[in-house]
Amino acid sequence: MPDKQLRRLKTLLQEAETNLAAARELLSSVLSDEGSIVAPADPVATPEGKVVEGIFDGQVMIGPDNRNYPVPSNYASKSKLVEGDVLKLTITPEGNFLYKQIDPAARRNAVGLLKMRDGVYYVDVDGRDYRVLLASVTFFKLKVGERVAVIVPADNADASWAAVEMAL
Repeated sequence: MPDKQLRRLKTLLQEAETNLAAARELLSSVLSDEGSIVAPADPVATPEGKVVEGIFDGQVMIGPDNRNYPVPSNYASKSKLVEGDVLKLTITPEGNFLYKQIDPAARRNAVGLLKMRDGVYYVDVDGRDYRVLLASVTFFKLKVGERVAVIVPADNADASWAAVEMAL
């Protein structure tokens, strides 16, 4: 299978997994523990839908209830989200997930080399590997071994994710 087809297949699978996670989240928000449908407590109080704020961890938003909320990888990639960014998620009555970055984490720019290990992309910045989203790799048409400008959290020494700024 040619590389382009394989990359496209991986992207489609990642999107499917994100959509499935979103569907599970929506289902759990409308069902009680017993499996019956739960009516909204006060639909007039939140006409735009359920609103949750949380912290982006590089792949998902972690809500105040420690639940993972799937962030579309194309949104995270194009918005150049980094670990520690505060996001607001609105789950509309129709079941759409709308994210908005409301408090960006402090950032710093870096340059590294794109690597792949076990099917996962990393950027090596001064001997330290940061994972990057597949959506970023495919969007910028990056190839392993290329120099890449990335954005990493400035105040998080334990960060394991970076956002791709551009290929160099």
